[in-house]
Amino acid sequence: MGSSKLHQNDANCVWVDGPVIVGAGPSGLATSACLTQQGVPSLILEKSDCLASLWQLRTYDRLKLHLPKQFCELPLLGFPHNFPKYPTKHQFISYLESYAGHFSIQPRFNQAVQSADYDHILGFWRVKTQDSEYISRWLITATGENAEPVIPDIPGINKFNGPVVHTSSYKSGSEFKNQRVLVIGCGNSGMEVSLDLCRYNAIPHMVVRNTVHVLPREMFGFSTFGIAMALIKWFPLWLVDKFLLLVANFILGNTDQVGLRRPKTGPIELKNVTGKTPVLDVGALSQIKSGEIKVFQVMEGVKEITGNGAKFMDGQEKEIDSIILATGYKSNVPTWLKGCDFFNKDGMPKTPFPNGWKAEKGLYTVGFTRRGLLGTASDAVKIARDIARQWRPNDSCSNSHVILLKET
Repeated sequence: MGSSKLHQNDANCVWVDGPVIVGAGPSGLATSACLTQQGVPSLILEKSDCLASLWQLRTYDRLKLHLPKQFCELPLLGFPHNFPKYPTKHQFISYLESYAGHFSIQPRFNQAVQSADYDHILGFWRVKTQDSEYISRWLITATGENAEPVIPDIPGINKFNGPVVHTSSYKSGSEFKNQRVLVIGCGNSGMEVSLDLCRYNAIPHMVVRNTVHVLPREMFGFSTFGIAMALIKWFPLWLVDKFLLLVANFILGNTDQVGLRRPKTGPIELKNVTGKTPVLDVGALSQIKSGEIKVFQVMEGVKEITGNGAKFMDGQEKEIDSIILATGYKSNVPTWLKGCDFFNKDGMPKTPFPNGWKAEKGLYTVGFTRRGLLGTASDAVKIARDIARQWRPNDSCSNSHVILLKET
C-alpha cells in the first residue's frame, strides 16, 4: 500500500487521499514505508525516471557508504546479512529498490514539481508539476540537503580549454589518465575523487580553501562514527571531540603539516552546528603525504581560471588539463515551495534538529537534519505517527472537497 488512492479529473487535477511526498530518494521511501505501516497511503512525486536519482545518476563508481551499514538502514527493513560492513553504491541502490518493492512503493516518475502552494481557502496543498496538479491535506518535502550541485562562480572558468566537471558528473578517473587535474574542494568527495585519480596515473592538485577535520574511518577496528555515537551517550560533546582528535592525531599524525588545517571547533560539534561533515579517510591522506596528491592551501581561493590553468589569490599559478568541482550540493526547496517561511534562504528548516520535521498546515520535512540517514529514519517515523493521528480514511468531508475541486 505504498501508493495513495487518486481521484483525477479531465484537467489533470488530482486529489491524493494521503500525503504528497516530493522526492523518491531514501527520505521519501522511508517516509512512505512508515506511513504504510500506520495504514496511511501516500504518493511520491519524483522528477527523474528512477528511485534515488542522486545515488544512481550523480555518484562516482568507487563510492561506498562512509558509515557502517547499521547506521544507514531505513526504518522497518535492514540490509541483507551478506552485505559488507560498508556497502558499495550499487549494493545500496539494490537495497533501496528492494525496500520500495517490499512496501509496494510506486512513485510517479518524471514529475518535476514546479510549485507547491497552500490554498488557504480550501485548506489544502496544491502541488504543480509540468503536466498535473496534485491536491492533498499534507505535503512532505523529501528532496533533502543534496538536491542540486553547488557550482561556484569562478572568474574565467568559461574560458578554460579543458573539461570542467562537478563531482555529480564524475564517474571514474579513467577519463583523466595522465592529466593534471585541479580538484576544488577537500571534503569527502574531493578526497575520494583525488584518490581515484591517483589510481589512473592522473596528478590531482586539491585546492583547500577552508579548515577541515580528517578522521580515520576506523579506530582500533571499530567505526569512528560508532565510537562517537556510543561515547556521546555517556560523556559531554566536548570530551568526545577531544578524544576523537587525540586518537586521530595518533593514527594519522598532524594533518596541519600536509596543508589540512583543523578547525578550532571539534568535529562532532561542527557537524551539529554547521552541517559540515568531517572527512573519513579511506586512503587519500597517505597519498597526500607521499606527494601523489598535491595540496594547494589557498585560504583566499582561486582568483581566476585561464585558458590552460589557474591563478590563485596568493600569486601562485598552475597549468592544468582538467577541473573537477568537489563543491558539494544544496537544497532546492526555495525554488518550488511558495509562501512558506519555515525554510531559510538556503532551503533548510529554520527550526534545528530534532524539531525541524514539522511545520504548519500539514507541511513536513524529512532529510534535512544534517545527520545523514540516521536523521532521515528518525524524521520518517515521527512524521508517519503524526499524520496517522490525523488520518481519517473515507472521510465524508474529504470526499466533499473532491467534488468541490472537480467543479472549480
